[in-house]
Amino acid sequence: MPRVKNSPTTRARRKKWLKRAKGSFGKRKNCYKIAKTSATKGLVYAYRDRKKRKSDFRKLWITRINIACREHGVSYSKFMNGLNKASILLDRKQLSELAIQEPNAFKKLVEITQNI
Repeated sequence: MPRVKNSPTTRARRKKWLKRAKGSFGKRKNCYKIAKTSATKGLVYAYRDRKKRKSDFRKLWITRINIACREHGVSYSKFMNGLNKASILLDRKQLSELAIQEPNAFKKLVEITQNI
């Protein structure tokens, strides 16, 4: 039985990896072997960083809340503890937006947490 090379499938497979590596610099975009490793690493980084983005945003929100709290003379941990005791169920994203967009409303929240 003769050997079947099946070049259209092979070419399609290689083109797929070259397409994924498009936009890279130097051999990374047109040399198949290097392009494949480059694109594979890119996919790994993309997967990892989609997970990491969530913790990065949480850090940003906490930093913003902390800065807003310090302006009113209270630490972040005491503010969050006061919110929990007052049964105010706002997540960090909402608190961060409040601190930026509505400073007066945030000031009221700080006053509520200090009274408890």
